[in-house]
Amino acid sequence: MRRIGVFTSGGDSPGMNAAIRAVVRTGIHQGVEVCGIHRGYAGMIRGEVTQLEARSVSNILQRGGTILKTARSDEFMAKEGRAKAAAKLKKKGIEGLVAIGGDGTFQGAVALNEEHGTPIVGIPGTIDNDLYGTDFTIGYDTAVNTAMEAIDKIRDTAGSHERLFYVEVMGRQSGFIALDVGLTSGAEYIAIPETKTDIDELKSLLKGFRKDKSSAIIVVAEGDEQGGAFTLAKKVKDASGYEYRVCVLGHVQRGGSPTSRDRLLASKLGYTAVTTLLSGASNLMVGEVNGKIVLTPLRETWQHRKIIDPGLIEIASILSL
Repeated sequence: MRRIGVFTSGGDSPGMNAAIRAVVRTGIHQGVEVCGIHRGYAGMIRGEVTQLEARSVSNILQRGGTILKTARSDEFMAKEGRAKAAAKLKKKGIEGLVAIGGDGTFQGAVALNEEHGTPIVGIPGTIDNDLYGTDFTIGYDTAVNTAMEAIDKIRDTAGSHERLFYVEVMGRQSGFIALDVGLTSGAEYIAIPETKTDIDELKSLLKGFRKDKSSAIIVVAEGDEQGGAFTLAKKVKDASGYEYRVCVLGHVQRGGSPTSRDRLLASKLGYTAVTTLLSGASNLMVGEVNGKIVLTPLRETWQHRKIIDPGLIEIASILSL
């Protein structure tokens, strides 16, 4: 290959810029030109491509978000849109792609590869940590630390006012953020999609807390089957009468300077993505499992469900007493 492209797609996550930096500088070191595709698949269709040099990615390692911007593209979901994207890539002389994103990004990558033969290697960039084939995704560690710091501050107010707080964190289909941040912030209860949230059990639990605790924090993943924090809080209030406050952390979890752990992971995966692509391999995601770099077929990253550690659920319940 003489020229490759790199792009970010879907939700942004801290560490994406570190991955872009690693891709660009590794590619240049390997003797290939690296082009940045702006605004994900939407920009690919429009031909928004810029050649990147080593200095183009200076001073971005510590920045959150993505310098290549990101967008969702309904047009790319249709075959005609993917055909346009493939034609633009060919016109620009781009012979392979590094895709940084989550399951939606990878589903688009597989379709582009299967329909037009475009070689693609994926890098897991999502705060949800829900991709099979890697212990951690880029941005997850930063998001958990951001949420933990916010809950620590909420705990001060909860204690001062002797109040019950429900804190909603991101995680539509997975409870990785909620479980980790709930455990590390000492939450009294954690509601996640992977386990059943029993209103009667929660009501009884809170009644017990009132005897010897003046405040409590309930961490709720947005995808919990009972609903988000507002819905769960109302159901418990209707059953118990407890007054409460709700705080939805929302998109604050996606921003901010990436942690050292996310920068390191992004650098390793960015480097490996380029060397994998240039070796002739395709349709793979680079990840890290038990400290070792592994390659997983892109399709498996969303077809296989990544499992929550049940041991952490037990630890959290014991330590919240």
